[in-house]
Amino acid sequence: MPLRLSERPALPELPDGLWRIMLGTACVVLSFSLLNPVLAVRLQTSGASGTAIGLFATLPFVAVALLVPLVPRLFGRIGVGQAYRLGLLLELIACLGYLLTDGYWLWCGLGLVAGLGAAAAWNATEALIAHNVPATHRGRLTGLYQALLGAAMALGPMLPGLLGLDQRQANIVAAGGLALGLALTLHPAVVQLKAMHDDREPMGLVAAWRFRPELAWAAVVGGVFEVGLGSITTAYGSQIGLDLGRATSIAGALGLGSFALQYPIGWLADHLPPRRLFAVGAGLLVLSAMAFVEAAQHPALLWVCAGLWGGVGGALYTLSMIRVAHDFADSSALAGTSAMIAGYTAGGALGPIVSGWVFDHHGVAGQGLWLAVLALSLLLMQVRRAGPGSAATG
Repeated sequence: MPLRLSERPALPELPDGLWRIMLGTACVVLSFSLLNPVLAVRLQTSGASGTAIGLFATLPFVAVALLVPLVPRLFGRIGVGQAYRLGLLLELIACLGYLLTDGYWLWCGLGLVAGLGAAAAWNATEALIAHNVPATHRGRLTGLYQALLGAAMALGPMLPGLLGLDQRQANIVAAGGLALGLALTLHPAVVQLKAMHDDREPMGLVAAWRFRPELAWAAVVGGVFEVGLGSITTAYGSQIGLDLGRATSIAGALGLGSFALQYPIGWLADHLPPRRLFAVGAGLLVLSAMAFVEAAQHPALLWVCAGLWGGVGGALYTLSMIRVAHDFADSSALAGTSAMIAGYTAGGALGPIVSGWVFDHHGVAGQGLWLAVLALSLLLMQVRRAGPGSAATG
């Protein structure tokens, strides 16, 4: 018999510093999702190729992936809270830098600086959530947090159209969001948070990958679809004649899909076998990639497919993080979350550079084909890893 509303278990009380970190990261994602499509359009209108745009969009993720193995050492030296603040400061500096120059290679350098900052802030947020949220509510609270990020990811690209912002104004608004995120986390409660047990031996990144390789691959695929396709697909929209507001709204559809699916997938993760959820998500991505092949004849599919990519790609990442909180509870949540972030950022880096090259040489059909093959690889992995002891069977 269903519980009456008054009998339903209340959400656990979380540390004030953790809420500040979560809200600060939402501000970062809002700024990131606003800025990157605008920068992609600036590059496209200045004559940059799809490959050049893809390379630029890849660099922050490359920087994240390179710094992830060093994050535990950074956290140990200056503390998780201070590392988070340093990360936001670096991202703010990079964002302001785009206002001061139009040089492509200078932009690439700023993209690397932003990626270094994101590595510290991102790892800190995910590790703190995995370590501090009770096991009974991990799915729902992780889903709620990811839904908050999805809302920010959806709203950011819509702001130029909603507010009538030009490219420079959008850049300024993005910098303001980063400054707000940093201000929220200057409270002393932030530096009191911990991300692992003091009496546990730290686990290395490679050991974490070997411990749960199927989760790492799901994170890679999720990264490609949720954050690795926004800039290049926005640039494609601009190429076929969409104005700035409509082109960036394609990236907004990615965020809207992510927002819509995160809490439901968190709730389902508390009630259904994770392997089934991973497999269904991979199957939906295969179908969406095949549908994207028709986007040249039916441009509305750009928004439909983007919504599915954001929703399902984000769900794969959320499911991976939920499993990390369970599977790494007795070792190191920091190692597990770092492994998933490394996978996700590898996907985020792979998505734009491969997609840019594919668009330049094989058009929309090639883009749909490579995405379908990628999603199919995850589906086959989940189907084959059905034996006992697999995290995906959960």
